[in-house]
Amino acid sequence: MKKSRITLYIIIALVLGVAAGYIYNTNVIGEINANISTADASIKTIDAQITATTDTTSAIYSQLKTERKTQLKAKQQYSTERDDKLVGFTILSDIFLRLIKMIVAPLVFSTLVVGVAKVGDIKAVGRIGGKTLLLFIGATFVSLLLGMLLVNLFSPGSAMHLSLPDSALGTDIKKSAISLKDFISHMVPQSFTEAMANNYMLQIVVFSLFFGIATAAIGEKGEIIIKFMDAVAHVVMKITGYVMKLAPIAVFGAIAAVVAKEGLGIIATYATFIGEFYLGLAILWTMIFFASYGVLKGKAWTLVGNVKDAILVAFSTSTSEAAYPRVLEELESFGCSNKIVSFVLPLGYSFNLVGSMIYMTFGSLFLAQAYGIHLGFGQQLSMLLVLMLTSKGMAGVSRAALVVIAGTISMFNIPEVGIALLLGIDPIMDMGRSATNVLGNTLATAVVSKWEGELN
Repeated sequence: MKKSRITLYIIIALVLGVAAGYIYNTNVIGEINANISTADASIKTIDAQITATTDTTSAIYSQLKTERKTQLKAKQQYSTERDDKLVGFTILSDIFLRLIKMIVAPLVFSTLVVGVAKVGDIKAVGRIGGKTLLLFIGATFVSLLLGMLLVNLFSPGSAMHLSLPDSALGTDIKKSAISLKDFISHMVPQSFTEAMANNYMLQIVVFSLFFGIATAAIGEKGEIIIKFMDAVAHVVMKITGYVMKLAPIAVFGAIAAVVAKEGLGIIATYATFIGEFYLGLAILWTMIFFASYGVLKGKAWTLVGNVKDAILVAFSTSTSEAAYPRVLEELESFGCSNKIVSFVLPLGYSFNLVGSMIYMTFGSLFLAQAYGIHLGFGQQLSMLLVLMLTSKGMAGVSRAALVVIAGTISMFNIPEVGIALLLGIDPIMDMGRSATNVLGNTLATAVVSKWEGELN
């Protein structure tokens, strides 16, 4: 299979962005950053003096307060000047982000309706479909929960200390972030067009579920709807492919802007983030394998050995779909019934992308940490449930995890521009999560075959 060049182009853009950002930081932004640092140091010194002053009515106290306001104003002016000088870089990623947001709603709606309508045949399939969905839901939840636990344990974004964009300044992020109660009360849409227009992801998912189930329930009359929505899904996926071709340009602008603004020290944080994420994937691989080993016994080793080439294809091309034909062939050679493989494996590619799941919570909470936004356990659990729903039906979409994250973080008042932080390193992450998706779907299909007595 021909390896897509988009990953190579993105890596090249990443390197060029770092170089350009460093040069710009040194020659253009360096002096402004020095002024901002000076103002910060002055503010800290003044704060210490204010705290030590016991008489709040004295002239010294008033003078300190006035000086503090002066330093804050100077810092704001320098920050505005710095942002103005970075517009040339940030506009490149801003255009890409707007295009991503443009396709989120129609992509989720069309793909999820088709997926649910096909799962609607589960009444005829009966027992097999029920076991399959329960397995997928359980695996999805475990993967998302593992990502949430690890990102809280490692806190990779806490070292970045990024300032909130101007649009977020002056808002109380902690109070306005969505709670578990908000999640429940806002999950039912009052208008589908309103949900689509405003990219209310959860409401779109709820309507899509109803629409897909109803389409499957009307039988033959629903076939035309399924075919139409499937065509729409393919059109939107094609648009997604066009948009993703702009990714290298967006990567260059995003990384150049971050390095120019923060300096090369931020690269060390990225390296830590990547290492911790791959450690999380290793833990997930271990959990998946031993869970399947409990059902398949020694055959689990054989199956993993048989599909190692398919896993490598997924890793090198950064897409689990590239490995689909080989996985299908190997599962049938392994002894799985054709009817089980034909039913379970396609569903797995829409509903069981465990590698993508762990990345979604890991990446979303990383952005919250980077901006210093605290999300409590209830809020994080709400995010986990939102991601669990919005991620369904996204198979076949390049960089689908980024699309889902982009549509989710705004619900928790995490700056959408933060996606730029993930965009540059996403190709490296995508390789690992694609390989994990293949492993998860392969073992899940074999497990269902064993449960049904269809494994020879």
